[in-house]
Amino acid sequence: MTAKSAAAAARATVYGHPRQGPNRELKKAVEGYWKGRVGANDLHRTAAALRRSTWRQLADAGLHEVPTGDFSYYDHVLDTTVMVGAIPARHRAAVEADALDGYFAMARGTQEVAPLEMTKWFDTNYHYLVPELGPDTVFAADSAKQVGELREALALGLTARPVLVGPVTYLLLAKPAPGVAPGFDPLTLLDRLLPVYAEVLADLRAAGAAWVQLDEPALVQDRSPAELNAAARAYRELGALTDRPKLLVASYFDRLGEALPVLAKAPVEGLALDFTGPAAAHLDALAAVGGLPGKRLVAGVVDGRNIWINDLERSLSVLGTLLGLADRVDVAASCSLLHVPLDASAEPDIAPQIARWLAFARQKTDEIVTLARGLAHGTHAIAAELAANRADLASRAASPLTRDPSVRARTDAVTAADTRRSAPYAERTLAQRARLNLPPLPTTTIGSFPQTGELRTARADLRAGRIGAAEYERRIEAEVREVIAFQEKAGIDVLVHGEPERGDMVQYFAERLTGYLATRHGWVQSYGTRYVRPPILAGDISRPEPMTVRWTTYAQSLTARPVKGMLTGPVTMLAWSFVRDDQPLADTARQVALALREEVNDLEAAGTSVIQVDEPALRETLPLRAADRPGYLAWATEAFRLTTGGVLPGTQIHTHMCYAEFGDIVQAIDDLDADVISLEAARSHMHIARELADHGYPREAGPGVYDIHSPRVPSAAEAAALLRKGLEAIPAERLWVNPDCGLKTRAWPEVRASLENLVTAAREIREDLPTGGS
Repeated sequence: MTAKSAAAAARATVYGHPRQGPNRELKKAVEGYWKGRVGANDLHRTAAALRRSTWRQLADAGLHEVPTGDFSYYDHVLDTTVMVGAIPARHRAAVEADALDGYFAMARGTQEVAPLEMTKWFDTNYHYLVPELGPDTVFAADSAKQVGELREALALGLTARPVLVGPVTYLLLAKPAPGVAPGFDPLTLLDRLLPVYAEVLADLRAAGAAWVQLDEPALVQDRSPAELNAAARAYRELGALTDRPKLLVASYFDRLGEALPVLAKAPVEGLALDFTGPAAAHLDALAAVGGLPGKRLVAGVVDGRNIWINDLERSLSVLGTLLGLADRVDVAASCSLLHVPLDASAEPDIAPQIARWLAFARQKTDEIVTLARGLAHGTHAIAAELAANRADLASRAASPLTRDPSVRARTDAVTAADTRRSAPYAERTLAQRARLNLPPLPTTTIGSFPQTGELRTARADLRAGRIGAAEYERRIEAEVREVIAFQEKAGIDVLVHGEPERGDMVQYFAERLTGYLATRHGWVQSYGTRYVRPPILAGDISRPEPMTVRWTTYAQSLTARPVKGMLTGPVTMLAWSFVRDDQPLADTARQVALALREEVNDLEAAGTSVIQVDEPALRETLPLRAADRPGYLAWATEAFRLTTGGVLPGTQIHTHMCYAEFGDIVQAIDDLDADVISLEAARSHMHIARELADHGYPREAGPGVYDIHSPRVPSAAEAAALLRKGLEAIPAERLWVNPDCGLKTRAWPEVRASLENLVTAAREIREDLPTGGS
């Protein structure tokens, strides 16, 4: 096919779409099912209606091919575990008794059975359920979900392409099941898994699929020769099947590197590649491997992870270059649109001119369709869209919102001394222990307490003008009093105020800093039914006034025990926002750090003795390629130290991280120079404690003993068992006792029972210490 005919054939598609519905209908239906208010049939009807609505909207917008199979009640990796029959032994009875309840038991656990481990999906804030595999794992195909959703789309008269997690990525994401001997590599199960994928592909072909997309994002990471050979073997075998649809192998989030020639040579009919950010290197890399003659290329030129409008002329230039490198070039977003909100036009609080800079899922779909039309029919066919796009890009570049000279002057004045504490840890810990007088194995929580319906109602009433600020503060004070009273009664050593005034740990601060925009409906799935509204980091950052001092000092006035000040760290403020793309992330992080430093210093001046600066996203934002990591970790750890470096030795700095693979960043955790770090550890069975010990981590740590993402109430014996496991790696004088993460998503009955058991476990083990408890 010539470049001209390839352009004429250009079509528009996406890899996936937000699942929740415009009013989070899916979240409400699933949570209603969990609470017994919604029946299974009603839940399935709600889900089917959402799928139909999404597909029709995508087709009406001009997409030529819609994705199926990307919809999920909880997580698409968990759906893959069901598809290949890799149900953990502890969940099989539940799945056999009721498939839907068993599915949710794997995701959330029950009082009797622990859930699957959960961690971050590459470098995003989406969480997936980690497959548990072992040498005895037996796979069995179950294509009912994938076939059913394909048939739904085809029945609407649409061209549909099922999307599956690819077999190599699935195995690379998996972990050895509990009890499996150390050293087991799930990738050794590839030959056992491929026949299952072959059966699913045959079922989809029989159901009418012309193409099937197999997502292999794990191949954009650094991979060993053995792993690359496994990928080559997988697609050689799948490509050789006779009873299958055409195969489109997709990667995203970064460049394929050494995996590109592997996939380019594979006997598959198409590749889908990311051409945004660092993955823009694919343009030259494709030419270097001789292009994709005879294959379909789906070019992800619209950023699927951020919310800024596309530079249409630049994207058209990339697409034009690609025409000579493939038999057919189609246009898509760089990844699934799962990672952006649904519709920017639903944001009445954002000024219309600024709103024109934004593209959520629906606007990105329009951009993709426009680019496909321009590629197929020439720029004259989209002249009006190009002119409007140029004007909007120019408006953003010239806006005073994006540049504050005073902020930039402060940032330029930062020195290395600003990023160092005034005393080394050995001196600080003596001062802190004298000031705080805590027992061995001190107990604390991560910060938030349950966000009750009453709290959400109070915030809604304040926004709607039904109550004034004074009444709102009265309600928050009452909640703080309840939280402090419970913690004192339960016997917790270092208290928190519970954060009742905060709907979200990032948005709360974003609304109080200049340069941020907040959305009303910009929901994005984090995990399961947990949705967040990432704020938009649009301009230079400063702090007009204190943000947390009022509530921390009020809580401290209610108790003689120390109350932690609670802040969200600079890297997490970036990672859980939609960041600006017009300056380096390091510059933005430094601006945020300086604003937070002011807050830390004000908390200390108000008498706060313990200040926690949460950085759960430090690992999440780690670049996928090792070569890119040193630069990132240098500015990320510097930003944390800039936030905390101004306090006195006797002020104890905590940080917190959760649901990530920490082994890759143990040195960075050390480089933060926090006095205490709390980490997720319950689902991973204290693995991080051993990693810290192996590194020689010299400061205090609290690996979590209570999995807060499950409704289970861990017994005191369970918590004690985990603590003893932690003590095998971390000495008692440096070990803290805490949950995995904040408690805002849990209900009060669970929280009360779980924390009481946590304190009981700590006291029991204190009594067993050589010096006795206190």
